[in-house]
Amino acid sequence: MATHLAFLRAINLGSKRIFPKADIQRVVTDAGFEDVATHLNTGNVRFDTRMRSTERIAERLEQAFAADRGFDVPTIVFSASEFADLAAASDALDEAHPGLARHYVYLLKAPLPAARAKQVEATSRTDVGRMLVRGRAVHALLLPGYQDGQVDPLGAAKLLDEGTNRNANVVRTLASKWC
Repeated sequence: MATHLAFLRAINLGSKRIFPKADIQRVVTDAGFEDVATHLNTGNVRFDTRMRSTERIAERLEQAFAADRGFDVPTIVFSASEFADLAAASDALDEAHPGLARHYVYLLKAPLPAARAKQVEATSRTDVGRMLVRGRAVHALLLPGYQDGQVDPLGAAKLLDEGTNRNANVVRTLASKWC
């Protein structure tokens, strides 16, 4: 059995896309995964499986979520070791860039093509921060002075493929708890 983590996008943000964590646990268990746990009510799920392909795991979960909820729930899956490496990279970036106001990590289904990764990094270099592409993770390093609550303060998130984001503190917490 291998441990994986899944990150659900666009749930519990309004009155129509409600997906309580108890229901998430039930659906993941019913889909054939074991030792299922959630963190808060934000779409962070840990489970064990014999499946190895993160793409196939995501497909199975998305089908189960859609069947249960009646709406699509984009799902990004990482192995526990892959996520632990991602968290370590987040820590290293925080150490290399002291004084950040915020550090968000965009979790992607697939790595960006090389040309688009370069475009993301080039587009995002502004006086309020920058984005760094690291495989299936894109780190938004925001400096003091950025507008809190702005959807895309660096102007590059629109260039990313399907994914979701988490605060680097959440990434650290989940890696410490589950990896």
